[in-house]
Amino acid sequence: MEKKKPMRKCVGCGESKEKTMLVRVIRDTAGEIHLDPTGRANGRGAYVCRDAKCLEKAIKKRGLERSLKVAIPEETLEQLKKELEING
Repeated sequence: MEKKKPMRKCVGCGESKEKTMLVRVIRDTAGEIHLDPTGRANGRGAYVCRDAKCLEKAIKKRGLERSLKVAIPEETLEQLKKELEING
């Protein structure tokens, strides 16, 4: 019997996909926001497709801010975009 694959919903486009197809954005215990390529770091997380367009949608619709329950500064958003381009 095949093991069930965990599904997560992208906060940008709203599509449910396998967890491995998405990248996790976390707010760690120190309050910093960054990408979690392992998907296992401690902190509150939100999932986004590995696509810059989905990250843009998540920012525009405030999906990331809602999921992480914190206002995200502009410089942090720019850093997330750069990290996604490198890791995605």
